[in-house]
Amino acid sequence: MLSKIISLICTIISVSVLFNVLYNRNVYHIEQYTLPKTYEDNPSDIDITPQTDSTDSFEDLSLYSRACCLMDAKSGRVLYSKDADTPLPMASTTKIMTCILALELGEPDSVVNVSSYAASMPDVQLNICEGEQYVLKDLLYSLMLESHNDTAVAIAEHIGGSKEGFAALMNDKAAQLNLSATHYVTPNGLDAEGHYTTARELCLLSAYAITNPEFLEIISTPSYTFTDVSKKRTFTVYNHDSFLNMYEGAIGIKTGFTGDAGYCFAGAARRGDITLTSAVLACGWPPNKSYKWSDTTNLMDYGFDNFSYYTLLSGTYSSKEPSDMIKLNPISVTDKNRMSPGYQKSVNIQFDAESNVLIRNGDNVHLKLDIPKSIELPVSEGEIVGSASLYINDEPAQEYPIYSSDSVIGVTLKDYAGMLAGLFLCNN
Repeated sequence: MLSKIISLICTIISVSVLFNVLYNRNVYHIEQYTLPKTYEDNPSDIDITPQTDSTDSFEDLSLYSRACCLMDAKSGRVLYSKDADTPLPMASTTKIMTCILALELGEPDSVVNVSSYAASMPDVQLNICEGEQYVLKDLLYSLMLESHNDTAVAIAEHIGGSKEGFAALMNDKAAQLNLSATHYVTPNGLDAEGHYTTARELCLLSAYAITNPEFLEIISTPSYTFTDVSKKRTFTVYNHDSFLNMYEGAIGIKTGFTGDAGYCFAGAARRGDITLTSAVLACGWPPNKSYKWSDTTNLMDYGFDNFSYYTLLSGTYSSKEPSDMIKLNPISVTDKNRMSPGYQKSVNIQFDAESNVLIRNGDNVHLKLDIPKSIELPVSEGEIVGSASLYINDEPAQEYPIYSSDSVIGVTLKDYAGMLAGLFLCNN
């Protein structure tokens, strides 16, 4: 009986001391048992600017357009811009979205019925008539090669049930593509209040559109002949995109003009492994029809002449095996009482990155790391603990999650017992 009493007393004392340790910061010198090893802080900013081949310096381009943008189609990085986020009318470049939606939502061999409203659209027209029927695929050539306004409405009513229903689909697609400064009212781009986009977002839409093989086939076709379903009428439409024949590597895409919008053009070109998209809005009014070609050519030349792809990051970067360029350090782990497990006081971290971006001479590239000094338990392998962000000229380009490469369950009873034993040894 005496031994049981003594055992119970010891247990009560042990528990009492343990609670005192956990909740009293000033008991003896317990900090040396509860605080983890101090690890070197991780860097917050690493300069990874590559050594470029070019030594040229660049001056600003002289362009006619009120707003313009040049973009790397692969990454979405803006290479040049002027008022690229200013909302402006977009004229018939609207038909890029109309065509994409018809390709994605419509059946190419489905039959389009022409309404009186569609037939009433102003020039430029195919001059389709109320009650006629056409195959959807054929009308897409009319839409993109000659920019027919009546065709655009017929397609919109076929896909969306009405012009308004199709506009809702256009705006839904814009939201999916993160085109937050774009809003559609019409399927053909005729001037309307609330119908606008920006040069940057027109570049983004163009970059998306040219990933569609059927879209590419349509916009690159020189001419196309088709009939109505009854075969009573035959049409031949011709491609009016002069950029296709004036620029090496040109892909297209779409011209536009209205009284409010002026001359507009969304372009794309590919040379080697570089694909660029461009947009010029309000690029002159009659008789300056050629300004859009001049501006587009200057933008494309600027991109192809001055930018090359550089591999900035490739592979896995880890605190276990620090690279010469990026040295990561483990992160301390503690529970809410600042206890760290006796068997593991830190976790290794890592991130995976593949970054091949267009860089020109004079660009500054930095990797900014957001990594805490310590994290609370428990920690799971693969748990995101921070981020690595790639910046080019102080503009964010890409972001990669930093995650733990270890698992730590937490402080165990064994750890508490070891700490308690150490406390008694320290004070005896």
